[in-house]
Amino acid sequence: MSWELYILLSGMMFLEFTIWGAWAPVLAARLLGPLKMSGKQLGWIYGTLPLGCIISPLLAGQIVDRWCPTQWYLGGSHLVGSIFLLAAARATRFWPLLILMGCYSLCFAPTLALVNSLAFAHIPHPEVNYFRVRVWGAISWVLAGWMLTAWRRSGKLKVSGEDGLTMAAVFSLIMGVYCFFLPHTPPAHKAGAVLPFVKAISMLTDPNFLIFMVLSFVVSTQLQFYFLGTARYLEDIGTSHTAVPAAMSIAQIAQVVAMALILPVIFPRWGYQWTLAVGAGFWLVMFLIYARMRPRYLVIASMALHGLAFAFFFDAAFIYMNRVASTDIRGSAQALYTTVTLGIGLFVGTQFTGIIMDHFKRESGFLWRPIFLVPCGLLTICVLAFIFFFKG
Repeated sequence: MSWELYILLSGMMFLEFTIWGAWAPVLAARLLGPLKMSGKQLGWIYGTLPLGCIISPLLAGQIVDRWCPTQWYLGGSHLVGSIFLLAAARATRFWPLLILMGCYSLCFAPTLALVNSLAFAHIPHPEVNYFRVRVWGAISWVLAGWMLTAWRRSGKLKVSGEDGLTMAAVFSLIMGVYCFFLPHTPPAHKAGAVLPFVKAISMLTDPNFLIFMVLSFVVSTQLQFYFLGTARYLEDIGTSHTAVPAAMSIAQIAQVVAMALILPVIFPRWGYQWTLAVGAGFWLVMFLIYARMRPRYLVIASMALHGLAFAFFFDAAFIYMNRVASTDIRGSAQALYTTVTLGIGLFVGTQFTGIIMDHFKRESGFLWRPIFLVPCGLLTICVLAFIFFFKG
């Protein structure tokens, strides 16, 4: 892989995940704190991105597989998305914020799959080189958390949580312009062939692939306990509000280490089965530590397991999708996985997590121990199922 290609694709991953990392870890604290929304309202607002991942990726996959170069679609989506993010940063009531985040999510959701399909279209030997490109997405998430913390500690603004959405809007605008300089990635679909999304969905007739998708769905439903609960949980166990973004960046530091140093070495040896099982196992251990709730330094350190899990599980899964899908449907295949996991899975997870958080909420606050014990059971089943039933 040439240095020019490596820099272009790494910059794409860096900007893509800076946008998400600027708002996703900290918006929950704004909703539950200054805006005083309920757990169900929190679930609906965070559920806009999963809903977007249900509705728009397969449509976008058709467009880039049949008609439009991938880099053009990415550029247009991010430019429009920056407008919705800027408006959302100024919304303080539930319904306006829900609508604005919903519109933004329809723009952003397809790009999560398309940056992967564009990268796989140009990266030689993706089983090794993909991690070296994708690692810049994790680095950007770390830097986003640090930038937010530095901004909050500067004392130049009254912190109420909207700063994350404003930062995301700025980087979305930059990403929109940057995409038009990415390598040209024309549609690969041939006239008269089966529609790409039909061919992608037909992959579910393979029992092993079906097992992979079902388990990936179940695992993704449990991730919202981390995304929706962690910021408020850290504050409740004594972490200062301004330190939360930097504390949560521990996960991305671990993800960087995993993708840069660990996975390129062990993934070719372990294969898909054990890499996915270990990834789900990392989340299980993290939630067990969360449920223990002390000591605080161990809870904060355990977030490194989230970063390791994300790298082991999702990045290995994206490579698996690229391997089992034919060239002419890779955009649609990545979109299918995004729809099932980051779409349906996270949406179901937001609703489930919101209900659980409301159920264990008292006037004195949340009962975090039973909340975090809930995902432990399902993740235990998923780890065992990957070991005994999935043959990657």
